[in-house]
Amino acid sequence: MGDLPELPMKVFRAEVLSAVDLTPSMRRVVFGGPGLADFATTGAGDEYLRVLFPAPGEAEPVLPVVEDNVFDYGAVDMGLMRTYTVRHFEPGAVTIDLVIHDGGVAAKWAREAKPGDVVGLNTPTGMYDPPPNLSWQILIADCAALPAAARILEQTPAEVSTRVVIEVPDVAHQVVLAEHPRANVTWIHGGNGRGQSRLEEIVKSLPRPDGSGYVWVSGESKALRGVRRHLRKVLGLHASAYKAVGYWIEGAEDWSAKYDALDDATRASLESLWESDRSEEEIEDEYDERLTALGL
Repeated sequence: MGDLPELPMKVFRAEVLSAVDLTPSMRRVVFGGPGLADFATTGAGDEYLRVLFPAPGEAEPVLPVVEDNVFDYGAVDMGLMRTYTVRHFEPGAVTIDLVIHDGGVAAKWAREAKPGDVVGLNTPTGMYDPPPNLSWQILIADCAALPAAARILEQTPAEVSTRVVIEVPDVAHQVVLAEHPRANVTWIHGGNGRGQSRLEEIVKSLPRPDGSGYVWVSGESKALRGVRRHLRKVLGLHASAYKAVGYWIEGAEDWSAKYDALDDATRASLESLWESDRSEEEIEDEYDERLTALGL
C-alpha cells in the first residue's frame, strides 16, 4: 500500500473471450488475445482504463498512438471511448464489469458483446492509495463504482477493519462480495439515477475509528461534492487519508449542454483553475463551489 507505480502509456488490441450478465445493469466481459501479451496493471483496486469501441458497423476500433508517453488520438472518435475499472487481471486476461444503462454506444456494445469482438484498452491508472500502516478503511460506492469497491475489498489484508456501504437501485443489483474476516457490508437501495443518492448522508453518519485509516468514496459526481467537503473541512482529513472520486454525472447530456452554454470567459476561468499551483484539494473545493453556484 502507498506509492502507486506509474506505468508507461500503451494501447492494446483486446478480444472478447466471454461475456455474462451479473445483474440487470452489469455485464462481465473478459478480454484476452495476443494483443494483451504485455498488458500490466498498477495493482490498485480501483485502477481504471479507457475502452475504445468500434464505430457502429465496424469490426475494429480506431486506436490512438503513443508518443513520448502521451496519447495522440488523431482520427479517434472520442465519443466511442468510455472509462471502466479493471475488475480482475491475470496474465493474458483482463476482466471488466460494465454498467449498462439506457442509450449510448458503450451500453449497446456491452449488451451485444460476444467472443471475438474487438476493442482497444490503454494502460490503467490507480487512485486507491491508503497509508502503509492501514488499520481501518471505509469503502462507499454506487453501482458505477461497485466493481472497484469489490476489488478493493478482495485485495484488502485480513487484519484491516473494513466498513463497506454500497448503494444500488434494488436487491436485484447486488452482487456477491469476497469474504473478509473484518469486513462489515451494508447494501442500501436508491440513487443511481433512480432517486436521490444517499452517499453524502452515509459518509456523514459513519463514525471515524481511531488509528491509521483511509476513506474511499466513489459515485455520482454531484453527490460527491458534499462528501469531499465533509471529509476535508469537517473531519479535517489530509489528502493522503481519503479519495472521493466522481464516476459519472446524472443527466450527463443536459449537464454538458449547460456547461457548453456558459460564456467563453466563465468556461476559461473554470478550466484555468486546474493550471494553478495550489493543491489539488483546494482546486477541487473551488471548482465544486463554482459549478454548484452555476447550477451545474
